[in-house]
Amino acid sequence: MRLNIKNRVVAVHRCHVGSLDASIVHAREVFKSAILNNSASIICAHQHPSQVTAPSSADIEVTKRLYEAGEIIGIQVLDHVIVNASADYTSLKEKGYL
Repeated sequence: MRLNIKNRVVAVHRCHVGSLDASIVHAREVFKSAILNNSASIICAHQHPSQVTAPSSADIEVTKRLYEAGEIIGIQVLDHVIVNASADYTSLKEKGYL
């Protein structure tokens, strides 16, 4: 989700669809639509096909890279949320990874 300076959603963008057990995430793809939408901040989200919302080590690493990239270009990463089909979720910000 892309947000303006008042944290209102200005766009929702799907960056890519992963395979059953992996997805390659590049900051340039994540921030492309944020830049084009003049976004002040973003919230990233993805679904685990296993329905387990606990973050993997790859999820944590991607979150850190996105946060650092956002700091450089001036677009704040507010949270990274892992969701599942039964409405459970895990916020990496709440877990202390942001």
